[in-house]
Amino acid sequence: MTGAILDYTADLSRLAAMAAEPDAAEEVLRQALGSLRGVIPYDLAVVYQLDDEVLRVRVAVGSLASDQVRAHALPLRRFPTIRRALATRRPIPLEEHDHRGEEGDPYDGVLDLPRGHSCMVVPLFAGERSLGLITLDRVTCGAYPPEVVELAGVYAQIMSWALLFAEQRALLSRYRAQLREENRLLREDRGVSQAGARLSEARSPQMRALVRMAKQVADAGIPVLIAGETGTGKELLARAIHEWSPRADGPFVTLNCAALPEHLVESELFGHVKGAFSGATAARQGRFVTANGGTLLLDEIGDMPLPAQAKLLRVLQEGAFEPVGADRPVRVSVRVIAATHVDLRAAIEAGRFREDLYYRLAAFPLTLPPLRERADDLVPLAEALLAKMSERTGRGPWTLTDDARAALREHAWPGNVRELQNALERASILRPRGPLDGEALGLASARAQARAHSADLEDWSRPDPDAPFPTLAELERRYLTAALARTGGRIYGERGAAQLVGLKPTTLQSRLKRRGVAARRHDP
Repeated sequence: MTGAILDYTADLSRLAAMAAEPDAAEEVLRQALGSLRGVIPYDLAVVYQLDDEVLRVRVAVGSLASDQVRAHALPLRRFPTIRRALATRRPIPLEEHDHRGEEGDPYDGVLDLPRGHSCMVVPLFAGERSLGLITLDRVTCGAYPPEVVELAGVYAQIMSWALLFAEQRALLSRYRAQLREENRLLREDRGVSQAGARLSEARSPQMRALVRMAKQVADAGIPVLIAGETGTGKELLARAIHEWSPRADGPFVTLNCAALPEHLVESELFGHVKGAFSGATAARQGRFVTANGGTLLLDEIGDMPLPAQAKLLRVLQEGAFEPVGADRPVRVSVRVIAATHVDLRAAIEAGRFREDLYYRLAAFPLTLPPLRERADDLVPLAEALLAKMSERTGRGPWTLTDDARAALREHAWPGNVRELQNALERASILRPRGPLDGEALGLASARAQARAHSADLEDWSRPDPDAPFPTLAELERRYLTAALARTGGRIYGERGAAQLVGLKPTTLQSRLKRRGVAARRHDP
């Protein structure tokens, strides 16, 4: 007997020392259950971890352990006895009468155990926290005696330490990884800030109305869908909403869904465990974990693959997801803003986008007007961009001549703010300082073409029988060319050429082909 006690004491000492090692949690749990079997007989021993009112299997050993058991879960609301064990923090041996009521046995429908079989539930806890539960079951009948129940509680404390240390290590690891990722993203986005202040300087009525709505929704915390043509500043608006929101002190993380191969989108969003796929040599947290406590912008959401859309919907509904290759959910608090330049309703009809996800994202839709509809903002925006370039490059300062201001207002800007910025960058290189005119901005030829076209129209519309008169085919060719120029070559979607001329996209493509007009298609 003395030898058995010494072996038992040595076993507990060894397990206690292992429990203090944060990397050894799984091994501690398995060895503790194996050691427990030497003093408490069982056919099935399962360690459950508590996850938001649901107990999920962490480790299962014994002759009755199976994949079905390992996939089992116990909702606390269905098992009053288990809730009582967690509340009192004492092991409870279950007898035959405990399984006869509505509660039943925890393994009903999973194992065919005889009535009156030996069964015990042992709580796992640390401080004020309930961590989980151990279940012990035998196929033989008869209740576990009190001294065995008390011994199970001692082993449970060691397992609780192991779970707690592992959880704390995982949390610290997540915080370190999140901090590294935030620092990386901040380095990439260096110099991009005060988006709210920049948008608040807008002068056009359309942008002023948009800013008012964006400030109102910023406090609400609901998802926002930002629509607009390419280059209109959707990311700037998303940053402004973040800055105006209660999450302003949290991270702002972006992911361009169109810039990644389809098979990497889920990993970038939700992370992956080591070995989840070929090349996954180390675990990696995704953008959702990085954005925890802040805002995540999903740019070009219309290009997100359907499997990732399903997981995104779950995050929006439940605030939880599984990293690629993992079987345990991760919970986050992230405000999602989505942006798109494509017509998501058309994508739904084409089967490329989930309708339920669309309505979840479009809780508060915002549409950025194209630059050509914001004439009052053109000159102030150009001057602000020039001032920023001067600060960044050390060149300048520059001023805009009256000719440049007129050219800015006359140009259609199919590339929107991005095209304007490129024009200013080019002009600032050609003329390191001083006044910039339409020629420096590269807009003089475009203005000349527009004036020539206008004069041409006046020529053939005059009642002069000798004046040249274009054919209907030529007029249609000019009309279609102008429509493509207005939309930057885009055919499909909102503010695409098809919508502009009132035709179906397929009909427009047929007419372009018939008239020999080449479409620089920007659609996905």
